[in-house]
Amino acid sequence: MDFAYYGSICSDLGLVEEFVEKTLKPLKDIIRNKDIMFDLRLILSELIINGVFHGNECIDTKSVELSLRIKDDKVAIRVEDEGEGIDYNFAEYNPLDLQCSGRGLIIVRGLSDQLIVEDNSITAIKNL
Repeated sequence: MDFAYYGSICSDLGLVEEFVEKTLKPLKDIIRNKDIMFDLRLILSELIINGVFHGNECIDTKSVELSLRIKDDKVAIRVEDEGEGIDYNFAEYNPLDLQCSGRGLIIVRGLSDQLIVEDNSITAIKNL
């Protein structure tokens, strides 16, 4: 089954939940596994929030672009912001540091089968 969704959201944290629900709505007829849907909801939320907060610094004139594709039993979620990009080192994250940032990408990596970080875009791939 092939499916594609493209969307954009301005950098307002108050709009993220509604945007994620709108994005997931057509998937409910395609993906019946509730655990996978939960994972996709969390991946989308974390990536979009990261783009809004860290990438675009909540500047509401900037946007976060979303591409979600299903092909060959894989879901690819690509989120791109207007920030300068990141160079995130997963090995350096220490949960005992109790830092307020960094956890989202660790969660996304744990829920994804593959995670690709390129400048100001992140692609999470989840097998169905």
